[in-house]
Amino acid sequence: MKTSMDRSSSVISISGLTKRFGDRVAVNSVDLEVPAGTAFGLLGPNGAGKTTLIRMLVGLANPSEGEIRLLGHRIPDEKLQALSMVGAIVEEPRFYPFLTGRENLEIVASLRSRKAMSNIPDALERVGLSSRSEDKVGGYSLGMRQRLGIARCLLVDPMLMILDEPMNGLDPPGILEIRELIRSLCREGKTVLLSSHLLDEVEKTCDQVAILSKGSILEAGSLESILAGSGGSITIRTSSPELAKDILRESQLVLEIEDLGRSLKISPASKDEDLDYDRFVGSVVRALVERGVDVFEIFQERVSLESRFFDVTSLTDDVSADSQVSHS
Repeated sequence: MKTSMDRSSSVISISGLTKRFGDRVAVNSVDLEVPAGTAFGLLGPNGAGKTTLIRMLVGLANPSEGEIRLLGHRIPDEKLQALSMVGAIVEEPRFYPFLTGRENLEIVASLRSRKAMSNIPDALERVGLSSRSEDKVGGYSLGMRQRLGIARCLLVDPMLMILDEPMNGLDPPGILEIRELIRSLCREGKTVLLSSHLLDEVEKTCDQVAILSKGSILEAGSLESILAGSGGSITIRTSSPELAKDILRESQLVLEIEDLGRSLKISPASKDEDLDYDRFVGSVVRALVERGVDVFEIFQERVSLESRFFDVTSLTDDVSADSQVSHS
């Protein structure tokens, strides 16, 4: 597993975390670090172990093995100290349907503090529910209940928010509002861990991601490092495409060159997952300029998170299939 996370600045630190239900392993020896001040996306197909992992983080399920530290506190031993600084939604948020949105928040706030009670108007405003706060929750859509769940998290001014599928049921404008809310929370220094199956939204929202499959983490790290490691080609426009092709072939920097007419599409000769694309681009430009070829434009065609996700998870499917064949 590739990782670029620093344990010393972690809000969530997980080591060897395993959860078994009888003979079934739902979470399998997971190591994970979530840095402070980031939006961190937990990705995986249904049944990958995302919700089980989140349930263990907030003390709703005990690990079979391993260690969890949340804001420096061990879970579940120091759950109360940790969760006093955490806002969380696990699966679909639940409310009293016969009470209004505001009344539901008031019940929670009354169990917390006077500060939580005074935070209700701002929390409702931040999730766009001020105008519907006096309506009974029984008439709310799923998306509105998701927003109210996030408002409930905000009552305690949390250092960490853990959100299980926070964009589920939202329409496009609602998704945009929640994305901007998450980014604003990170700018304030808070950390947001979210699980989601909306890969495009995770790519637009998160700084770091972890990809789970069958209870194991396949890759984790910054979004940029994971997508850079997935390959992608470089398109370059020069003053002399034909001469540029000859120079790049001689340089042995590139594996393939595709002539697009006024530009070239190239891929690096190195297949190293940790290839530094900035350094590679610098070497290409230097090789051309030193031979008198002007470079007008150069950019990397980055692979999408969706494409990378399916590449990574399909590898585990292939390994499982091979394993089944070898044992049959």
